[in-house]
Amino acid sequence: MALDSFTIRNLTPTFGAEVSGIDLSKEMSATAQKTIKELWAEHQLLLFRGQTMGEIDLVRSSRYLGELEIHIRREYLSEENPEVLLVSNIKKDGRPVGILSDTEVGWHFDQIYLPRPAVGSMLMAVKLPSSGGQTSFADMTAAYEALPDDIKNRIDGKKAVQSYEAFNAQFSVPTNKTQKVQSPDIEQPLVRTHPVSGRKALYICPGMTTQIVGMDKGESDKTLEFLFSWSVKPEFVYTHDWQMGDVLLWDNASTMHRREPFAVNDERLMKRTTILPPEELAAPF
Repeated sequence: MALDSFTIRNLTPTFGAEVSGIDLSKEMSATAQKTIKELWAEHQLLLFRGQTMGEIDLVRSSRYLGELEIHIRREYLSEENPEVLLVSNIKKDGRPVGILSDTEVGWHFDQIYLPRPAVGSMLMAVKLPSSGGQTSFADMTAAYEALPDDIKNRIDGKKAVQSYEAFNAQFSVPTNKTQKVQSPDIEQPLVRTHPVSGRKALYICPGMTTQIVGMDKGESDKTLEFLFSWSVKPEFVYTHDWQMGDVLLWDNASTMHRREPFAVNDERLMKRTTILPPEELAAPF
């Protein structure tokens, strides 16, 4: 199927597509921007292969899709382009140069813990481990739609507590006092309605979701355990094998992701931008 000059190849039956015929290092026409936005809303995850781009190109391409966030972990931002977050296990003077170094393997949504949670992320490979490395994505729209009706009835309209502090305690460097003040625990809808497509998706992740509001702890833990397991069933998951030149754009309103393990001595450097929804669509309902 061709749209404009783009060629689209589905990655799974329910979500994800490889987009060929676009060079993200060049400025994008208004028509191309519109097409990419439509493909992104439809497929939730877009793969662009064979790209040769720098940080400025990454920022420009991301900005076509929305306002960019300056990440709370400022110690891991690019000095030249603060919209770019470094994701790496490489160390300089004994300290990681990027966030999520050796141990991050947990399923999560980016910025689910903020009042204006991200609607998207764009990630490009700069240096890959010898194995190439993998990132897995879960289609939370398909996972929600496939739920039994009694589970949907139990969770629709509910909220859940999201904790960045809990995530960092498991998978990253602990939050400092300033970051804790900037990202206190927050309640978000357990089922998020996409701000563009209007489709519903599960909006929970084992890395950050700690409690369903209004349920006693036993029932909450049991329900969350079921949903965590359900949402990563093989039919809902795509695992991406990275190659140099790959750029991934994913939907943070309807997919969660995790980095798969690789050898700890292998160096990895990725660069990421975080895309915010329009102010009028910021609330995740």
